[in-house]
Amino acid sequence: MSLGPDWIIKARRLEHMLSPTVPVAEMATRGGPEPLGLELHDGIEVGIMLSGAAERHFQGYVVPGVPGDVWLCAMWEPHGRRITSDREENVVIIFLPEYLGEEMLGGIPWLSVFAAPPEQRPRVKSEETRAQVLTIGRELQREIERKGHGWETAVRLGVLRLLFTLSRDWTPPAEPGRNLRVGNLSRIMPSLTLLHAHEAHRISLPQAAEACELSRSRFSLLFHETMGLSFSKFCLRARLAIVAQKLVTTELSAEDIARQLDFVDASHLHRSFARHYGCTPAVYRKRAR
Repeated sequence: MSLGPDWIIKARRLEHMLSPTVPVAEMATRGGPEPLGLELHDGIEVGIMLSGAAERHFQGYVVPGVPGDVWLCAMWEPHGRRITSDREENVVIIFLPEYLGEEMLGGIPWLSVFAAPPEQRPRVKSEETRAQVLTIGRELQREIERKGHGWETAVRLGVLRLLFTLSRDWTPPAEPGRNLRVGNLSRIMPSLTLLHAHEAHRISLPQAAEACELSRSRFSLLFHETMGLSFSKFCLRARLAIVAQKLVTTELSAEDIARQLDFVDASHLHRSFARHYGCTPAVYRKRAR
């Protein structure tokens, strides 16, 4: 993913709003067309287009969106939005993994949908599925707008129904040696909790494995199977998201940010940031201003 001259930076931090039982649930109506905007946050995101047209951008991959289309974002995954019509309406649910727990989608854990690379995640492929997705989207819209008793549970069931609908004609990407199991999420969850509690600092593999009461090798295997990437890469993605947020919301120098977030030095931060975001920290900050 690279930042062109028309990017708008929207580095959102939602950790103070998310909990294991309560998601961030939003109805968004925006006028357009508008430039491409970058968003990143520590929750998993599910979005449904209800009207209008827009694109969702991932690193090297674009998801076009018309009514009934869905986008799926993993934790700390940078993604962009560009509205391509005069008006866009959508429903967005952002949640922590605990919100859906150990539920299965037929024979696969729900988290496997988000562990797949963006271009291999399920998409709406038929008009029948599109109609079902729009029905779910409107039901979620009503629950979010009313926020009546038990709305969190209603939204949870709606998200699971959506993911199940999408997964019925989806085949997870085959990876040699990968064995997705129900129960994996609960076994690695202490490491995610530890990371959220100390996200501004480097969490080592031994620390994470110890928190999960697993050996290093077993923890590494389960984490990669469940989240779709290694623990070290996941931690780096989380810390770089914090870097992006600090570049937008503070006047801290790259040296100060590197020191706060346990990078070796500003050069290390610079190289890592440019590799993941396609631009230098200075360019990122300039576009945000």
